[in-house]
Amino acid sequence: MIAVAAWDQKSSSYPGAPPMMEGGEVSDFDPKYLREAFGEFVTGVTVVTTLDRDGEPSGLTVNSFSSLSLDPPLALFSLGRSSNTFEAFEAHNGFVIHVLGADQIDLATQFATREADRFDGVEWTEGIDGLPVIADTLASFECSREHTYEGGDHLILVGRIERLTLGDRTRPALGYFRSLYISQA
Repeated sequence: MIAVAAWDQKSSSYPGAPPMMEGGEVSDFDPKYLREAFGEFVTGVTVVTTLDRDGEPSGLTVNSFSSLSLDPPLALFSLGRSSNTFEAFEAHNGFVIHVLGADQIDLATQFATREADRFDGVEWTEGIDGLPVIADTLASFECSREHTYEGGDHLILVGRIERLTLGDRTRPALGYFRSLYISQA
């Protein structure tokens, strides 16, 4: 993999991080340190979209996506309760998960920005139940909400995949590692 942005290993720990024990174990940690440890796991990058109570498109960048089941076809993602899109995902019984390509860093950034009009300049069409389906992603999964589960400061949304679309399979995927976007070579 090739890093899309630079990473400085010497500054990887935040100031005041708890001291490491022998073997790299930490005995007492806070959420910032836990977030840093979670960041050691490479994830894909998705944009998840839905409609709000007024029928307006809503969405955000998510790296907590996972396939769940082939039979029935299920996928899940985790939504932070502090997200400004939380009410929209609670209000609608469906969502679309879009897997992003390495050339879609700008799209990922746009949907990660709290104050932005996230759909400004984004090409999309209406999918099942009018849900916004973003054009030209590596894959999209149009889902009806199957279950929700409490997950601490997150809500885990499980969707039944009603329709899927595969894009250009020659494009590399966009990844996320140590708080940076990365790509395959």
